[in-house]
Amino acid sequence: MLTHQLATPENPSRVIVLGGRGFIGRAVRAVLEAAGTPVLAPAGAELDLAADGSDEQLAAMLRDTDAVVVLAALTPDRGRGRAPLFRNLAMAANVCAAVEKVSVAHVVYFSSDAVYPTDLARITEASCAQPADLYGAMHLTREVMLRTSARAPVAILRPTLVYGAGDTHNSYGPNRFRRMARTERRIALFGEGEEQRDHILVDDVAALASQVLRHRSSGTLNLATGLSISYAELAHKVAALFDGPIEVVGTPRQNPITHRHFDVTALRKAFPTFQLTPLDTGLARAHREMLKAE
Repeated sequence: MLTHQLATPENPSRVIVLGGRGFIGRAVRAVLEAAGTPVLAPAGAELDLAADGSDEQLAAMLRDTDAVVVLAALTPDRGRGRAPLFRNLAMAANVCAAVEKVSVAHVVYFSSDAVYPTDLARITEASCAQPADLYGAMHLTREVMLRTSARAPVAILRPTLVYGAGDTHNSYGPNRFRRMARTERRIALFGEGEEQRDHILVDDVAALASQVLRHRSSGTLNLATGLSISYAELAHKVAALFDGPIEVVGTPRQNPITHRHFDVTALRKAFPTFQLTPLDTGLARAHREMLKAE
């Protein structure tokens, strides 16, 4: 659940977006900049958060009126083993050290729904965080690190599967299905695509993050739509966006079938007027943007 520190929303004086050059980071920056909010998003070449001394470097950039959005992380496509874990924790340690040196106005951390058990069928913010792998454990640890280090309000955002044209991770779902359909004219599913999952458009994730910043919210919020569909149904929706036939095929199943559904009551309570993008609309938008980028 979120608590709004500002009942009447207002733009932050400045937002530091760590990881602002990535898929979600670019979308967050675009929303903030469109609203006229000053944004600073240092590139990795300017600020390597895992390096010794980066805490001092980051602290020198910070003002006590800043909001800090933490997106910087090695994602699962870069590995799920010990080495990415330690590097991700080093990043968080340096961010924590910086916000201990400079007491900023607000911290927003982008975590993941990977903090929840894989066999948990229905999820709310009150669900037990019990990660099944090192990636989920990393995010949960970073959540605790930031909560205990920052003197400012801290908001923890736990997005489910995020899709959009600018995705760089090729994650299983709309992002990978579009690429497969475009290059191979076929979409290969895990098993027969029976698993049901929730998918949220990156534009909505960025817009919700902006609202959290404008309300200077604290607490935890899952970013999801509340509607889950099977990967098979999703694949056929993606295939229908292309001219000509796209084959959707199953493959031998390697893992047990699991389903995941989100109760988004807390999101609706926090932002009652916010309209989430329907899946069909979001898929069509991502498809158009993908074609435009070619």
